[in-house]
Amino acid sequence: MIKSMTGFGRANSEEGSKHNFVIEVKSVNHRFLDLNIKMPKAMIALEERIRSIISQYLNRGKVDLFLNYKNYEKVEGRVRVNTDLLDSYMSCLNEIKDNYDVKDDISLSFVSKFPDVIYIQEDEEDIEELWKEISPSIHCALKNLLSMREREGIKLSQDIKCNCDNIKCELDKIETKAPTVVKEYKIKLEDRIKKLIEDGKLDEGRLNMEVAIFSDKASIDEEIIRLNSHIEQLNDTLNLKEPVGRKLDFIVQEMNREANTIASKSSNLEITNQVLNIKNNIEKIREQVQNVE
Repeated sequence: MIKSMTGFGRANSEEGSKHNFVIEVKSVNHRFLDLNIKMPKAMIALEERIRSIISQYLNRGKVDLFLNYKNYEKVEGRVRVNTDLLDSYMSCLNEIKDNYDVKDDISLSFVSKFPDVIYIQEDEEDIEELWKEISPSIHCALKNLLSMREREGIKLSQDIKCNCDNIKCELDKIETKAPTVVKEYKIKLEDRIKKLIEDGKLDEGRLNMEVAIFSDKASIDEEIIRLNSHIEQLNDTLNLKEPVGRKLDFIVQEMNREANTIASKSSNLEITNQVLNIKNNIEKIREQVQNVE
């Protein structure tokens, strides 16, 4: 069963947790697995662990994970002075005072208003304790994302199979008319040989060449057989459990190649129109396959 690369999952922290976690994960189609994790700085040490978990669930797609949390318990902290920053402020103020003859004194009240000079340093939280609380929620959010991708995959599979049925229908019509292609080309070949005879330019080598060209260009039976085979292969691939997006993309390219060959071999207007319908459905499949994991 195929999976879409488009999905969304959300999870909150479990009841009774020390922290209130909100985790949201969304994904869209991408050639590879591209991860973007946004979380508080206090949790940056957990990023690689989170990436590892995501890789267990997903193989392809551009994935954004957003993590926010709040500590229910009171966090202890200390009031600190950023002495390096304060030294820089004072140096600048003294330079202004000396160079521009500023007489005003620098008061403690004035200094305390400098941005980031006085700050509260909260005690660091236990990373391992955080991880024990957050990891179940990450798994839950990813499972929700995966469920949505599977539901979207079912819809994609149905649409792809519908387009395959449309192609098969047009191909059956072409197969019925295929003998007409040979007949039309035979008439053209006879007219060409007749003209060569009239011009006195016919020789055995030229005749053999024309016959070889005829045998190569007249029949579209092989292309019909191969295109039918690709349709069957595509339908079988849709039922596989592993990621098949790239394999489907290759099959669609081969289907398009066979359709182009049929179009180039036939000058029959009905067959040309049917090939156009086939190519239109192949293009729809190609677009759908771009979103398959």
